[in-house]
Amino acid sequence: MRVLWALTLMAGVAQAQPESTTTTAPLHPATYLHAGWAQTHGGQGGPIIRVTTLAAEGPGSLKAALDTPGPRIVVFEVGGVIDMGGAGYRLREGRVTIAGQTAPDPGITLVRGEFDIAAADVILQHVSIRPGAYGRAKRSGRDQDGITTSEGARRVIVDHCSFSWATDENLSVGGPRFKGATPDDWRETTSHEITYSHNLVYEGLGEAVHTKGEHSKGTLIHDNANRILLLGNVYASNRERNALFKGGAWGAMVNNLIYNPGARAVHYNLIAHEWLGRPYQVGKITLAGNVMRAGPGTVERLPLFTLGGVGDVELFEQDNLAQDRHGQPLPLTGRYTSSTAQIVPVRQPYLPAGLNWLPARELEKLLPLVVGSRPWARDPLDFKQLSDIAEDRGTLIDDETQNNPDGLPKRKPTQRAFVEADWNLADMSPKAGWPSLFKQVNK
Repeated sequence: MRVLWALTLMAGVAQAQPESTTTTAPLHPATYLHAGWAQTHGGQGGPIIRVTTLAAEGPGSLKAALDTPGPRIVVFEVGGVIDMGGAGYRLREGRVTIAGQTAPDPGITLVRGEFDIAAADVILQHVSIRPGAYGRAKRSGRDQDGITTSEGARRVIVDHCSFSWATDENLSVGGPRFKGATPDDWRETTSHEITYSHNLVYEGLGEAVHTKGEHSKGTLIHDNANRILLLGNVYASNRERNALFKGGAWGAMVNNLIYNPGARAVHYNLIAHEWLGRPYQVGKITLAGNVMRAGPGTVERLPLFTLGGVGDVELFEQDNLAQDRHGQPLPLTGRYTSSTAQIVPVRQPYLPAGLNWLPARELEKLLPLVVGSRPWARDPLDFKQLSDIAEDRGTLIDDETQNNPDGLPKRKPTQRAFVEADWNLADMSPKAGWPSLFKQVNK
């Protein structure tokens, strides 16, 4: 399967060629396509399930659609905010496509909870998730991710969504680290074949409810998770984990823009006391065509990639940019460990077959136009965040009310019938083409 890369633009693509100079090739003007490890059709071929209420549960709710067994395509006949009430959702029934693009404006936003994917063959598009602290006492616990995966997650695609104000990670890959007798068992029983593409990931909350204290985090790739692709995302104003790959994780970051990281941008860390009695596994990371731009909250001379902990990591690095607030270059690699762990440069990337990337210099022109949920009708919070990135006004925050007195979003509920004839059910794209959504808004 191929998945939507971007919308309504035309640009060159740099072919992944580690031994030769970069070349470009034109693309169809309506979409960019990528091939990832997460080859899935989601709920294709299953019945259409209509979400008809913004209630957290009950008939016609999103939770009821998630809990339905068998292949299915979830569409929305309502728009607005779904308040999960602190409980969150856990998706255990796979073979599902959740098409947030079908909702009437203002789209679908989930608040006060996390979304845990514990299933196979899942596609989620055009939804916003904003857990928030919502008035809870600092360090009181019950921290929440925006999205995380857990045991049973494989062949998962989360594409064109928006995440902010999580009290753990905004967007993560989790699962058991050491289930089974061998490292091969570990890699097959934890999350694998996961693609997070074209998402807007920002403002993880720092001193909020997490019992460990400061916890403004972007993305965690847990120990031994593998075949993980982070493609074309924008990370902004998360203090750390933009992303963090833990021990033995294998993954690739391609064409991501990282703005205003605090103490860490991308990092790798195998933590010794978490691996007691187990053989250390070598991590594998590819960084290609990414940009890191320091902001007001970024420590001085922060490298794009840093190594911590006690484990070695194989690193393929090509066509990445790192710069300070004045456009001057920053280091591409560094370390925050005194152990013997090494960054081992490799000549061949760890990438899905056929994956291409754009030149890093194209990202700031392209990504702000296409990342996040519903770029044809921007959520005001996403619009402000993209403006802050452009104007270098990023802020590391502890509570969703900072810089936003209204706190968690409140949107007027809307309704609109889903018209099956208007959509290509194979991939849930509009039959009139993605540009038609922009045209409807701009009439």
